[in-house]
Amino acid sequence: MNEQLPVMEHFYTLQGEGYYQGQAAYFIRLGGCDVGCTWCDVKESWDASKHPMYSIDEIVQFVKDSKASLAVITGGEPTMHSLVALTDTLINNGIRSNIETSGTNSLTGSWNWICFSPKRFKKPLEEYYEKSHELKVVINHVNDLRWAQAHADKMNPTSKLYLQPEWDNRESVTEAIIDYIKEHPRWQLSLQTHKYLNIP
Repeated sequence: MNEQLPVMEHFYTLQGEGYYQGQAAYFIRLGGCDVGCTWCDVKESWDASKHPMYSIDEIVQFVKDSKASLAVITGGEPTMHSLVALTDTLINNGIRSNIETSGTNSLTGSWNWICFSPKRFKKPLEEYYEKSHELKVVINHVNDLRWAQAHADKMNPTSKLYLQPEWDNRESVTEAIIDYIKEHPRWQLSLQTHKYLNIP
């Protein structure tokens, strides 16, 4: 397939966060981001032009060679790109397609799981509240808890809800997150376990 996408990095590891935490997954980090979180830990992904272009067939072959059955498309902000060909090819090869997105652009492609992680830096589109399977909100300051709840109140009733401490501020916000979850038990705690384990 001739269509190409900018790929910052790709690797086989364990999903460190959210609903699929602990499961083997092949990560495909696409270049390009229109959100610009100040605490982003992959700011080098923001400029898509700095990353090599790979064909859809090449990208899917990376996943097939690893024997992974789950591919996670992330960024950057992956919805800046058309993902129809990528997800169709993954699914046609028996590989589940998951996406992690801040929801700033319309979603393209076919997805087995949509992780919606809105950010304060750019308003998400309304379509994500109904279609997403998972809401994961990064908590940088305790004031973000109220902001997170406003998003949760708009989600579909079957979606999973996760609060995740921002890594550099985890010592100052984790206790407040735990207290909030105890008072609002639909939420669950998401930790960046891959960072604790020092894996990609």
